[in-house]
Amino acid sequence: MMAGGQAWLRCGADFPGDARSELLVKLDHAGIAVDLSDGVPVGPGVVLFGEPTSDLHDFLRLLRLRQDVRTIAVSARGVDVECAWALLRAGAEDVLAWDACEEPSSMLAARLLRWLEIDALLAGPEVRQRLRGHSRHLLAVLRAAVEVAKFSDTPVLITGGTGTGKELLARLIHDLDPRQPKRRFVVCDCTTIVPELSGSEFFGHERGAFTGAIHAREGAIAQAEGGTLFLDEIGELPLRLQAELLRVVQEGTYKRVGSNQWLHTNFRLICATHRDLITEREEGRFREDLYYRIAGCVLRMPALDERREDIPSLVNTFLEEAMGSAAVIPLDAAVHDYLVARHYPGNVRELRQLVMYMAHRYVPPGPITLGTLPDTEAAGALVGLGEWPDEDWERAVRMALAHGCSLAALRSAVAETAYRIVLAEEDGDTGRSARRLKVSQRAVQQYLHGHGDAMADLGNERSL
Repeated sequence: MMAGGQAWLRCGADFPGDARSELLVKLDHAGIAVDLSDGVPVGPGVVLFGEPTSDLHDFLRLLRLRQDVRTIAVSARGVDVECAWALLRAGAEDVLAWDACEEPSSMLAARLLRWLEIDALLAGPEVRQRLRGHSRHLLAVLRAAVEVAKFSDTPVLITGGTGTGKELLARLIHDLDPRQPKRRFVVCDCTTIVPELSGSEFFGHERGAFTGAIHAREGAIAQAEGGTLFLDEIGELPLRLQAELLRVVQEGTYKRVGSNQWLHTNFRLICATHRDLITEREEGRFREDLYYRIAGCVLRMPALDERREDIPSLVNTFLEEAMGSAAVIPLDAAVHDYLVARHYPGNVRELRQLVMYMAHRYVPPGPITLGTLPDTEAAGALVGLGEWPDEDWERAVRMALAHGCSLAALRSAVAETAYRIVLAEEDGDTGRSARRLKVSQRAVQQYLHGHGDAMADLGNERSL
């Protein structure tokens, strides 16, 4: 485990000072610098409190809106089950009671070091150059993928619609796997497997095992030895083939077709599907025992509609790919707004196809304008982008109120989310962000420094 990094600490007035001092000493010994300011927290951190209050819950809800913050809530005394779940729902990722732990400061230091290592990997080129974006939904799945890849060998099931990047995520998990030497990443597309030849595809065969078997052949399982076997669209496998896979997944043994010798295998298993395997299982189309064997960790790749703030950076990436240039080609405001608001049934794959088409029609210099859109897109754009506020907005507010969020916290949450989205879409340019938000550039700069009006009380010890 790496040492070093920075975490934040916020301490309520009713938390014992000696315990706080002990934690600070332990974090210092672990090489973790501690931010004790009352500004906006960044990265992993700890909230120390005596009694859970509504202000504490509001503080956690605001932190939950920031994708770069992870929080451990630590009570000075025991926390009952109901209170612990309420803190988790508010936004804490873990809840501990100081007096119930044998070595609480060591436990907290270990958790923070784990989170810091994961954050360092997330910021590295292996992740950033493959799956672009900074949205909450994407970062959540990437963080979980990095953790399962680096710190376990548990089977992974990746779900999500077509074009969301399931295979990209699987390859990332393989490449982050610390096992050495690095072995193969073997892809087996379950939609193309012919049932009659499935045994050979999965297990391989001996020479003469069947008509046409002129030579012995390794199957996907043997090829993945010491590496990763990626079963794409596993939900398409018939029940008979699911049964054949179960022994390999369960016991790590198999036979080649035409052989009586049991062979042992060891590989990381990653499966992907666009189907709802829970429903498939309940309706008898997917084996329950196989499901629990492959779903040690379930990661859902978000649809592009769930991560619209990532669209501008994805567009830039695809334009660079199409133009063969790292120079940012500006988008006309109308094109920008249309691409961000458009519906993408084919997800990232569909956006890439659209941008590639626009790139071929684009004639420099100047921004990319509406004329580069395909005729079918232009016709659809004339229908309009819908009205706002809409049902989704009302549903989000209703959910926040159901969780006990105050009106002040709602205002702060809206402001924080708007700042974060626009700054991400404008690559941190405060001038362009201010124009879109219709606020002063100074207000945007204040937000970036953690002193904007929307977040003025965030991190204030009195609020705890």
